[in-house]
Amino acid sequence: MIYLFFEVLVSVNISSAIGGLATFFEIIFSAFLGFAILANFRTTLRENLMAVSYSTIDLNELQRLNLFTIVGAILLIVPGFLTDIIGILLQFSVFTSMLVNRYDVKSKYKKYNKEKDSDVIDVEIISDNSHTK
Repeated sequence: MIYLFFEVLVSVNISSAIGGLATFFEIIFSAFLGFAILANFRTTLRENLMAVSYSTIDLNELQRLNLFTIVGAILLIVPGFLTDIIGILLQFSVFTSMLVNRYDVKSKYKKYNKEKDSDVIDVEIISDNSHTK
């Protein structure tokens, strides 16, 4: 409900400032841009897969970045200035990385990594608390 209020507020202010014809062309242009991003999604996916292969991002971040790209493209297709602004921001990896890192919830259960723990020696310490007489 609050989002719709801000969308209407932003759209009315911007469209009154730039005019009706420019608003119409902006809506058409942003829809074409959204469709173009969806059509070229394979390229974005390939770049993100290369980043995973070079270990610059992990698989969870890969999923989130691709999700943000698709959501941003859909927001560009939906008419409105606020949705267009958010959709454009979601297309830049700087903003999506900040969102992923900001709201990243760490899992409580980590998988056992045998390579990482290869230098750990398991030791049992037995303490003798009894006093000998």
